[in-house]
Amino acid sequence: MARHGKKFFEARKQIDREQLYDPLEAFKLLKSVSYANFDETVEVHMRTGLDPRQADQQIRDVVVLPNGLGKQVVVLVFAQGEDAETALAAGADHVVDSEEMVAKIQGGWTDFDVAIATPEMMGTVGKLGRVLGPRGLMPNPKAGTVVQGDNMANAIEEAKAGRVEFRLDRTANIHVPIGKLSFTEEALHENLAAFMRAVRQARPAAASGNFIRRVTVTSSMGPGLKIDPNAASLTL
Repeated sequence: MARHGKKFFEARKQIDREQLYDPLEAFKLLKSVSYANFDETVEVHMRTGLDPRQADQQIRDVVVLPNGLGKQVVVLVFAQGEDAETALAAGADHVVDSEEMVAKIQGGWTDFDVAIATPEMMGTVGKLGRVLGPRGLMPNPKAGTVVQGDNMANAIEEAKAGRVEFRLDRTANIHVPIGKLSFTEEALHENLAAFMRAVRQARPAAASGNFIRRVTVTSSMGPGLKIDPNAASLTL
């Protein structure tokens, strides 16, 4: 049974699946073939030459997209006392500082996009691993989401502005959102270039050969377009 409908296949007919598109051309084409009745998310799917089975070939890092994600980012913070007050003052949408809130998350509530925690609260966070982990919401020092109180405001500001975590999955791929289809082609290209630079900077020392093998951009409902990785890294 086909996973996509008639409109998807009609859109895909307008795509040359073998061509390496220039990023601006790719984003323009994504817009022209869009058939969804909502503002689709634009995603990047990167195939790497890394071996995810090797501990020294992992990637996990973050990038702040210059034009944000085009959505309201809901931030939850695990903190107590003055740190909780700092988080609320900095714009946190939710603060976990009581057993009642912990129980709510244990019950499956995850109506937030980013979770940040102080080191002192990581014991509590650990109890919620079965809920947060599968959803990619576990605070992590490498991702900059475990922070001391004096860095709390900056972490929240970056999360709200379009801070995106990226990591290598089990199939050697990296998947990230870079904005909305309503963005201009130039804004999407700027976000893409920022992501590409961040990935290259995060390249493991043990990586060898062709590090970035394929880069594809797509929208929530649309077909994928292969783009030139070198052109994707360039700023406008």
